[in-house]
Amino acid sequence: MTSFFRYRRWSLAIAAGIVAWVTSVAAAGGQAPQPQMSDQLFKNVQILKGIPVDEFMGTMGLFSAALTVCCGDCHTGAGTSNPKWEDDPPKKRTARRMIQMVAAINKDNFNGRQVVTCWTCHRGSERPMATPPLDKMYGEPTIEPPDIVVSATSGEPTVDQIFDKYTQALGGARLATLTSYVAKGTAMPYGDVDVYQTEIYAKAPNQLATFVHQQEGDMARTFDGRQGYFLLPLTVVEEYPWTGGANEGAKLDAEMAFPGRIKDFLTNWRVGFSTTVNGTEVRVVQGTGASGLIGTFYFDKESGLLVRMVRYTNSAMGRVPTQIDFSDYRAVAGVMMPFKWSYAWLSGREEFALTDVQPNVTIDPAKFGRPVAVVRPPR
Repeated sequence: MTSFFRYRRWSLAIAAGIVAWVTSVAAAGGQAPQPQMSDQLFKNVQILKGIPVDEFMGTMGLFSAALTVCCGDCHTGAGTSNPKWEDDPPKKRTARRMIQMVAAINKDNFNGRQVVTCWTCHRGSERPMATPPLDKMYGEPTIEPPDIVVSATSGEPTVDQIFDKYTQALGGARLATLTSYVAKGTAMPYGDVDVYQTEIYAKAPNQLATFVHQQEGDMARTFDGRQGYFLLPLTVVEEYPWTGGANEGAKLDAEMAFPGRIKDFLTNWRVGFSTTVNGTEVRVVQGTGASGLIGTFYFDKESGLLVRMVRYTNSAMGRVPTQIDFSDYRAVAGVMMPFKWSYAWLSGREEFALTDVQPNVTIDPAKFGRPVAVVRPPR
């Protein structure tokens, strides 16, 4: 299992590096990155044409998740130093037919709305199940929350009441006194046996930088208040900017570093029915943002603190999820902050744990800009 996820992570990283070659150049000179289309950059794109490359990569991640496969299962040489992305092995040709089939189903039955996706049928298997397993029918039920939360008809507090309780749980008026912080701790990527040192830089209202010092080089996510960037080791060109909905998602992450204003960041808020997350009873609230961004928040019923945030951005074949789970809240300058959280997306998951937080310190603005790759010699 460990070797599979390490391989998948590496092969996805190489694919992401190809995206970086154009998008990082487009962002030079401080200009907002111009979307590069999939068929302008990649060879032999026949179906997923005319979409930005970051959306294209998100779509590849959805394929991987829906079938539990890695890049090398469909792309010749993926995960090696000599990938042949333009080749047409059988599985890639099958994937093209499946894309056309799904598009036709949605067009013919749902007026083109993206109701059916790869996940609808595959659910983590290369071959969709044709027969219901009886253990599934009579065993312990598995709750899979919907992307779009259904508004509760009764029995739940209002959006204002939930956010008011959250604000008070965080520290109330003290939130305004925390304007920046620098944190240190550790991060452990999913499927990796190593634990790496990490640094977090945050400045109100919405600047955030996370650096994980991995052996093969730094992984970094940064947002400077306007533009977000991503840096991942083991890529051809390691750094690239987010665009569209992915950039809005990075902005939401940065807003969550100082969450007193989060209610104003999204709109069209609605309260769903209460549920449980990891055995904790939670209130569910969902809002929408720019570029198709959707954010779902799960608040501990008792404490009012945030337990989970799931955000979705659009892609050609369905919504791309990112999930952050928060725990171990502690007071920093009178404000409650999570000292542990997991960050999960289609290319991996990291478990973070803080050991030290310094509040209200001066931070070099360059920390939030385009990250610079750090190469370390092999052990």
